[in-house]
Amino acid sequence: MIEIQHFTFSPFQENTYLLINEENKCIVIDPGCYFDYERTELLQFIATRKLEVEMLWNTHCHLDHVFGNHLICNTFNVLPVFHPLEQVIFDRQTQTGLTYGLPFPASPQAVEFFHDEQIIKWGQNEIKVILTPGHSPGSVSFYCEKQAFLISGDVLFYESVGRTDFQGCNHADLMDSIKNKLFRLPGQVKVYPGHGPSTTIQHEIEHNPFIS
Repeated sequence: MIEIQHFTFSPFQENTYLLINEENKCIVIDPGCYFDYERTELLQFIATRKLEVEMLWNTHCHLDHVFGNHLICNTFNVLPVFHPLEQVIFDRQTQTGLTYGLPFPASPQAVEFFHDEQIIKWGQNEIKVILTPGHSPGSVSFYCEKQAFLISGDVLFYESVGRTDFQGCNHADLMDSIKNKLFRLPGQVKVYPGHGPSTTIQHEIEHNPFIS
């Protein structure tokens, strides 16, 4: 059984997720902690729960989702994992931060990468990687069929969708990812997005005004 904890960090109000399994091992997804007090909050939670951080996953590599990569990598001796199509976004991370007036330490480089339809066995659980480009070229979503949840990154939000006005975005790809991949999941699947509240696949099929 996977426990999901979430934190909202940075001026971008980004959702950082911790997946915690039966052995008290942990996957950090999209650590967006920017300010010192946010970093402290995340580390204190991990320490208080005595969690063993095993992996760091990025749904994509826009700056608000990698602000805390350096912290997690250096503290827990892990490296990020993301899709190889995100490398071009990853390589611009610190320059993009300066553009926004938000300097931050660069994330260490990945040495392992996700691939579409990859099944990751973790303890007694399986998590599927779904390539969902559009908001970024190599954005992925993480799907746990057994517990019916999806970590969607910035692809699908509560009654909204990811922006496609950044470099490397593609609106047609985003719509294809949502309609032909995510909306084919069971309606009861709970969606944990990169920003804002959680939702379900069925709710978005019925109420999302950006999906025709």
